[in-house]
Amino acid sequence: MVLIAHRAPSSDAASEDGEVAFRLSEHADQPRRSRRRQRSVDRLRFGLFLAGGLIGLSALSALPIAEDFIIPTLEVLSIVDDDPDEAEVAPSASEADDAEAVAVENQFDSGVWVDPQMVGVAPPSSVTGILTFRGSPTRSFYGSGPVPLRPEIAWRYPETGGLCRQSTVGADTRAWCGLGWTGQPALFERGDKLWAVFGALDGAVHFLDARSGETLFPRFQTDDIIKGSVTIDPDGFPIVYTGSRDNFYRAIAFDGEEPRELWRLDAREAGPIQWNNDWDGSGLVLDDYLFVGGENSRIHIAKLNRSFDADGRVQVDPDLVFTAPGWDGDLLEAVGENVSIENSVAISGDTLYFANSGGLVQGWDISRLRDGFDPERVFRYWVGDDVDASLVIDDEGMLYVAAEFERNTSRARELGQLLKLDPSRSGEDALIWSVQEQQGLNTGIWGTPALHEDTIVFGSEGGRLRAVDRFTGESLWEIALGTHLWQSPVIVDGALLMGNCSGILRAYDVRDARREPGELWALPLDEGCIEATPAVWDGAVVIGTRSGSVYGIRDAEG
Repeated sequence: MVLIAHRAPSSDAASEDGEVAFRLSEHADQPRRSRRRQRSVDRLRFGLFLAGGLIGLSALSALPIAEDFIIPTLEVLSIVDDDPDEAEVAPSASEADDAEAVAVENQFDSGVWVDPQMVGVAPPSSVTGILTFRGSPTRSFYGSGPVPLRPEIAWRYPETGGLCRQSTVGADTRAWCGLGWTGQPALFERGDKLWAVFGALDGAVHFLDARSGETLFPRFQTDDIIKGSVTIDPDGFPIVYTGSRDNFYRAIAFDGEEPRELWRLDAREAGPIQWNNDWDGSGLVLDDYLFVGGENSRIHIAKLNRSFDADGRVQVDPDLVFTAPGWDGDLLEAVGENVSIENSVAISGDTLYFANSGGLVQGWDISRLRDGFDPERVFRYWVGDDVDASLVIDDEGMLYVAAEFERNTSRARELGQLLKLDPSRSGEDALIWSVQEQQGLNTGIWGTPALHEDTIVFGSEGGRLRAVDRFTGESLWEIALGTHLWQSPVIVDGALLMGNCSGILRAYDVRDARREPGELWALPLDEGCIEATPAVWDGAVVIGTRSGSVYGIRDAEG
């Protein structure tokens, strides 16, 4: 059995015994909203238009179905610099004013932090591209096509050697190479170039041309490895945000001639803390606020106060306006001190969501944050085991939670490893359905699931690529790809990209998401495991492996 019918387990998170009689959740038979939601081609198209420093949001018509494989892509009209030469120099005073105006105006008309309907599309931004892990505050935007149909390796970086360094965890010191989990590059248009910016296991942030592999800007070196995905400032400020195992989450400027550290947040700045000092999560920047969780097991919110100085160089003056433990006493009693926040925070409406390595899923009300009031926790659900995958939120506000199976708790055995939760409900009533993905101890799900039409697609440590119905949890199809599928699935233009631990990146046709997909192509990169998530933008794919290399992929010429 894959689908579990539930009777609510004990509300005591630490309870490990007691007999449980099963029932079907009352949510499981809820009516579907238009079958498969008119397929993937009913994409939302929207544009941002700047006039006199103000931005307006307008929805454009849906696109028709293409007869060939390439489905018309989401079109995002964003504000970019019309003069490519200006992208490489400090902005003028008027440009600085425009960027600051964008930061103020780049909000939804509804007044909420994130419009709940903005799912599966690029969020409003003055920068065109995929700027943070999984592209949006709901972690549901995967990039823009076309996806190569006849892929070839366009470049390898570095050309010789690898991106490697030694790192120590406890008493274990070893070499780490390439891009690890989650490791998704940011791809964005700047001047006449498509930039690829990523942190690597050599401990550096790299700035490349996504089409040629050419270095566009000097690297920024930290003092330990970088495992997570970077975030590019969405409001036009030339800033990349990233964490490192050297204790610090940083804001780094990429104007001028070399990168500059503008600010860093020490993992030990606020206490108490649990676990360690790493930063795996990809932060969110909204309305001049940075939201990020750390492996110190705390959630952090900083008011960035971004601006440009008299010389046109970007600057920040951050204020850590809120921080709180990501755990409570019940959780520590249940699982111990490993309660780090390794996933990337998600936001829908006025609620900030995240989970931790203790399996605690939380929602915090941030509706009054701008007015100086602290967030309040409004949702709590314990899944029983480690949740490193980021939460994915759909247009109804439902949460999709992927968990590992490491502790062998009775709750994890009962609930399963993929859950759909309704955060408008409290306690055990929040559970809509759950799916088992246990293939022995130390299995389960590391990668963040992909929301695609009526389905949820995910890979498992046991090597299964699977899809389930997002309304019922019914298993639809699965494909065996070996073991150690840590990459988060990426779906663009009806093509699903998924790598495995043999160094092969594959594409599958998921235009009909409910049927087992056919393989479109398989591209061997090297013998390194693909743990990182690929980035896709306008025909370019950038992906790294644990061999130490990063690759640019394009459609073969001719």
